[in-house]
Amino acid sequence: MKKKIILSVSGVALLAIIAAASLFFFRGWNAGRIKEGSVVRFEYTLSDEKGALIESSKGKEPLTYIHGKGQIVAGLEKELAGMTMNEEKNVRLKPEDAYGQVDRQAFQEIPRKEIPADALKVGNTLVARNDRGQLFPVRVHEIKDKTVVLDFNHPLAGKALTFAIKILDIKPPGAK
Repeated sequence: MKKKIILSVSGVALLAIIAAASLFFFRGWNAGRIKEGSVVRFEYTLSDEKGALIESSKGKEPLTYIHGKGQIVAGLEKELAGMTMNEEKNVRLKPEDAYGQVDRQAFQEIPRKEIPADALKVGNTLVARNDRGQLFPVRVHEIKDKTVVLDFNHPLAGKALTFAIKILDIKPPGAK
């Protein structure tokens, strides 16, 4: 009889442990995934379509963003949805899912005298200021006799990109 009682108590205890573990697993499983409003920290290495390194956060401060707020490129944000802590993933983005295609209307011709002489080289990046005082890069695209054509597109526009991602931290929506 004692064996049956011990087995019954052990069986109840085992069921309780299984129930508690299941509850934790399913709640934790859902809570630990990137979803709308999650505060996410991740490490990345960014390469172009030929595999050339563009930049990396490895050994530096990881990138932090709030999922669903448009703080990172749309294609990358879409690919990060549902990832979990310590998960790694390679994400390949077409230009339209990253920084967009090159916009021909984003080229502007200005008088050559407005550009410093030492910056007059095709490919040089200059810093411009918009009417709100924000700084942004512009690239010297072409130098003519009396004018310079500047490219106001993002430097990665028109490029297919690969992000090697590792999720370092996920905080639930509303967490600080």
